[in-house]
Order: sequence, then structure tokens, then C-alpha cells
Amino acid sequence: MGATDPLVEVSRLYVARGGNPVLRDVSLTVDPGETVAVVGGNGSGKSTLISAIVGLLPFQEGDVALFGTPLRQFRQWRRIGYVPQHSGMQLPNATVREVVSSGRLPHTRPFLPMRADDRRAVAHALEVVGLADRAHWPFAALSGGQKQRTLIARALCTEPELFVMDEPMAGVDLHSQEGLAALLSGLVHEDGKALLVVLHETGTMRIDKRVTLCDGRVTDVDHEAEASEDHPHPDPPRSNFGFSDPISQQAR
Repeated sequence: MGATDPLVEVSRLYVARGGNPVLRDVSLTVDPGETVAVVGGNGSGKSTLISAIVGLLPFQEGDVALFGTPLRQFRQWRRIGYVPQHSGMQLPNATVREVVSSGRLPHTRPFLPMRADDRRAVAHALEVVGLADRAHWPFAALSGGQKQRTLIARALCTEPELFVMDEPMAGVDLHSQEGLAALLSGLVHEDGKALLVVLHETGTMRIDKRVTLCDGRVTDVDHEAEASEDHPHPDPPRSNFGFSDPISQQAR
């Protein structure tokens, strides 16, 4: 694919679940270096769209291409860092480091121990999201914001070109939402990645294109080259992206 070709191309997608249509004639693209937010109310089809794009949910009509390759033929999953909703993650015995380390699976061979570069990638990801001192904590014991940061670190470990995230702000307090927005904006606009993200509202997050869904259809595509005065772009994150420790209540 060319340098300017879409990383994600969805054309006239139709998805039904239990015989009921959930997505109807949905089309969108994500270009290199672009942040695309999918917004809409509950039941509008946002999570269904993300699941169909990453191959977790079958679609009945339309086409999905990743990096110029039809989804059914796509195998280069290391190029994509997927972040699901943490509320659906049931990991009662896994530590933070173990969850993050699973992001290296596309780079490793089965049944072999992690190499030095794998360990460095895990340590770096934990440092980036401000959880280096929580590496041995149980994932289940974390706050909502810390769980989201853990899943983002797992995606970082994959060293992807494209991040796909399903409501990373869900269940996160307002202070941590600001930190997450700054982190995600930095990943795309400073590191040259692309981001497709489901959000209830964009808030202070830097967005290049906003796709609005209603009743399974695209009702609006808004190109936001610059932030509005009401929602300026966040300043570059400092001190582990401004996250606060809910235990010590000290800035991290």
C-alpha cells in the first residue's frame, strides 16, 4: 500500500445480530497520522462497528480492508493495537505485567520465553502509562483508569501503526480522562500513529475526524482540523500524563 493509502477502509457495512440490523450502510476511512472518533448514543452501533473492523464480529454485507488488505485475508495483526473496554475483561489472577506482556505475543514464538527486547518493550510501555510501580499488582484490583492504562500499555507493546480503541474513557474519572486524552493524542500526533476510537463525547481530545452514528447509520462526518475554543487541544502531558494515584492522592 502507498504511504497515503487508508489504514482502515470500511465500505457500506451491514451487520445484523440475532436477525436484527445493527449497522446499515456504514462507510469510513482512517488515514495515516489521523485520529478518527466514532461517537453516538448508547445502542447506535459504535462497539459493533469496532468489533467488525478487527474481525471479532462477522458482517453480512460490505467490505473492510486493513492496510489495503481485505479483512478476510489480513494476517499482520502486529500492526494493530486493539484496546477493548476494560469492563469486559475477566482476569482475576493476572498481574499488570502479565496483561501488558500479552501484547508481545505477535512478536514471539509459541512456548519460548520473552527475549530482552520483549522485556524492554513491556518496561517502556508501563513507564509511558505511569504504571511501572504497579507491575506486580493484580489487574482486577486496579481502578477503572488504571485498567484502561494497562490495556493501552498492552497495545503499545505490540508496537503498532494503528490503535483501535473501544471507549477507553468508560468508567474513568474526569481527572484521568484528561490524562488519557493527552496520552492518546500524543501517541498519534507526536509518534505518527493512527487512532480509531469510540467515544461518547470527544471532550478535550484532539480529533481530526468525527463520525457520528445513530441507529446504526452514519449521520454526520465532521473534519476537525483544529480544536474549537471551547475544547482546545490538551497541552503535552507531563509527569506521567497528569494521572493521580487514587491511593496516595498524590500526582504521579
